Amino acid sequence: MPYNKPHPAETRIISRRFDLPNSASIDTFLAHEGFQAFLKASKMSPDDVIGEVKKSNLRGRGGAGFPTGMKWGFLARNSPKPKYIVVNADESEPGTCKDRLLIEFDPHRLIEGILIAGLAGDAHRGWVYIRGEYRYLIDIMDKAIAEAYSRGWLGKNIQGTGFDFDLSTHSGAGAYECGEESALLESLEGKRGQPRIRPPFPAVSGAFQCPTILNNVETFCAVPDIILQGGDWYASLGVPKAGGTRLLCISGHVQTPGVFEVPIGFPMMRAINELAGGLRPGRKLKAVIPGGSSCPVLKAEECDIPMDYDSMAKAGTMLGSGGMVVMDDTTDMVKAALRIIRFYQHESCGWCIPCREGTLWLKKILTRLDDGIGVRSDIDLVGELAENMLGRTFCPLGDAAAMPTISIVKKFRDEFEARLAHVKLSAGAESLVRIHA
Repeated sequence: MPYNKPHPAETRIISRRFDLPNSASIDTFLAHEGFQAFLKASKMSPDDVIGEVKKSNLRGRGGAGFPTGMKWGFLARNSPKPKYIVVNADESEPGTCKDRLLIEFDPHRLIEGILIAGLAGDAHRGWVYIRGEYRYLIDIMDKAIAEAYSRGWLGKNIQGTGFDFDLSTHSGAGAYECGEESALLESLEGKRGQPRIRPPFPAVSGAFQCPTILNNVETFCAVPDIILQGGDWYASLGVPKAGGTRLLCISGHVQTPGVFEVPIGFPMMRAINELAGGLRPGRKLKAVIPGGSSCPVLKAEECDIPMDYDSMAKAGTMLGSGGMVVMDDTTDMVKAALRIIRFYQHESCGWCIPCREGTLWLKKILTRLDDGIGVRSDIDLVGELAENMLGRTFCPLGDAAAMPTISIVKKFRDEFEARLAHVKLSAGAESLVRIHA
């Protein structure tokens, strides 16, 4: 996914330093308001910092969209245990590739957001958990952390504020499952990356069973401007209940794929046609995955909507992590469903039966439908299997596999039935196919 030069329709807040020369260096950062938000926050009470984040209506940018200020407010600050800050940089949702740009072009912004979270939660230790395939980003982040230590922006008594904070990176091993916060914490502790049973939640028992603030990279990166400009200002950039801007990754059958920063509520069709340059010549829009592969798909006629949490929910999908995949009329939706389920079957940690067995059987059934050897009842069985996975797994991976599958089969059933048009089996032959599948 390429990085794009600023587009006139964008509202650049967290990406505004991307085009500065040597933007990842601490000198560039300090010359452009760097760490000013931290210094301001250091003179505020933790409750006031959390209050500004609450007023901003910032919602988590990792996919769940939970209100950030509320999440920080849940932290057990009165616990005698240490408090920790953990950054989820395990960007593994297919279609999503924005957090890597924030680390690549403005890593000190992330450090500043972490420090402000530390002030809010009385935390003095943090980790940036980066997916293993992002090796080059780990190097960039390590260099930025070293710069911050050398200039007194990390370590003891930061810039005379009396606040201490230590930060380091931690490499994942390339498991999609570790994008789920409790599985990430297990991996951070050196264990197998499997989800925890909750409650307790990380705010009470997170990293090393201590109270933990855990957010996505983009979420932390939004915090400095909220503190500098005020929560009300940030809230005004978006829509009610969801403030600010977000990075939108547009890929697929568009002429200028890329990552763009837009206000929450930006029209989807405008994003496709204006920011991404529209579809390829002579092609028509068929479907859109609006927020990463775990989101239910939208048909072309459903895409004329604003991209905010409530509007997406009313349309039966989610804003997710901002990974928009655009598909034109050449797309084979049976193959699209199969490709998605292959990914989730491969990434399932295997702990719970509905996910482990459900994704495997969905892959088998979709494979035989794609191969043209399925039977009509297979189409219904796909939907039935996926429905039975929803809400029955320890973590959302089962839902992530089921939701797009259900939507594709419902909305493009004719394409699945077309696979059967040339296959006429007797009842006995159909049973044989089922038995040996």
